[in-house]
Amino acid sequence: MSNRAAIRGRIRKAGENKNGRKAEETMCGRYYVDDETAREIRRLVLKLDQRFQGKSDRKSDQNMEQEAVQKADAGSLHGSAAGFMAVFPSQKAMVIMGRERHLEIEQMVWGFPRFDGRGLLINARSETAAERRTFRECVLHRRCVIPAKGFWEWNKSKEKFSFERRDSQVMFMAGCYDCFDGQDQFVILTTEANPSVKPVHDRMPLILERSELEGWVTDDCAAEYFLHKTPALLEREAEYEQMSLF
Repeated sequence: MSNRAAIRGRIRKAGENKNGRKAEETMCGRYYVDDETAREIRRLVLKLDQRFQGKSDRKSDQNMEQEAVQKADAGSLHGSAAGFMAVFPSQKAMVIMGRERHLEIEQMVWGFPRFDGRGLLINARSETAAERRTFRECVLHRRCVIPAKGFWEWNKSKEKFSFERRDSQVMFMAGCYDCFDGQDQFVILTTEANPSVKPVHDRMPLILERSELEGWVTDDCAAEYFLHKTPALLEREAEYEQMSLF
């Protein structure tokens, strides 16, 4: 079995809960990372952080790249076994954020507590987040990026699909965070589905381009633009069909 096929097998298994049943019907309620994704994220944050602080030299860049390759894996960044990891609501996950003039990778809990105490809010609609009391302050001033290899979605027939970028090892989902009882927690922003996701679900994560990450995290004035952007097309794969780009 090829390495890619083996990863696909782990992806399908991880998309089920501990009882073997399919995950609950929530937009972008599961996503996943692997070691290559983690290494690429580490490299990217180091480069962005240097540019963010206005510092860069070739030697230090090369040293940091080597460190990223040697030390970064899905487990070290998410607190689990290396190789592959599925991320579920209420778990801690890797998030890219800005703090005191530099970018950081931090562990945050996925989901805001509901006011009624019944479960978590794991998504916020990008079109209305700035108008809702729950999300307004954090989407205007505490934005973050949630990196992933891809995410899962289920259609109305309970068929499972995975979505990934064709042109990149990493998918960057826009999010925002807030602090609850001393713990930073995040939600993933969603938007209207583009043609690659629409056949499965009418919503999808708000996906950023690599060149947009710094602006999303640091530029409050640009937030409105990002909240209304249309994400790039994604590859879609069902359990019994070939990958295709629509």
